[in-house]
Amino acid sequence: MKVRWIPGQGALANSYIFGTVLVDAGVFPMAIQPYKDEIDTIVLSHCHFDHTAHVKEIAHMCKAKIAIHREDAAGLIDDARSLSMHFGARSPGIVPDIKLNDGDTIGGLTVIHTPGHTPGSICLWSEADKVLISGDTVFCDGAFGRYDFPGGSRQALAASLDRLEPLDVEGLYPGHGEPVDCGGKRHIAAAQQLMKGGYG
Repeated sequence: MKVRWIPGQGALANSYIFGTVLVDAGVFPMAIQPYKDEIDTIVLSHCHFDHTAHVKEIAHMCKAKIAIHREDAAGLIDDARSLSMHFGARSPGIVPDIKLNDGDTIGGLTVIHTPGHTPGSICLWSEADKVLISGDTVFCDGAFGRYDFPGGSRQALAASLDRLEPLDVEGLYPGHGEPVDCGGKRHIAAAQQLMKGGYG
């Protein structure tokens, strides 16, 4: 299945559409409006404001349910955990409809719990399509997410990269920067090596 990329503006994160699932909702609602009748679920890769800024409006527009890993659910109402103050804003102030766990399947995507950037960071994996939507766990330039925010952990992030490395990823769709449609596995391996080399 094809992944539709909706680029984030400024500091706001990318969003992606996979089937009936919208991943992340930092983008402005008008960017999602053309697809509103296709979306029935919004999955948040983690609770940071740049990924959740417009989730309330987009969910209302699409009549969609909101899902997030249970470890990050509190970040949707906690300004400190959401980092919303860094954006001069408040957290979305919502309770998710669905609290996800590692191994859950949602909209044809498997939830992989990848803590480190936040306690409840996730990646979404389609084995059939060799597609990984990676949030801020790993990026396409061989980099990885920051772990110096509240709840972050270098050790946990290193373990998460180790967990992703064996996957046969072609399309890698990160929270920031441009995605790639092929060779995603190499970018994950590069991030893993960078982490092991003591950088970041």
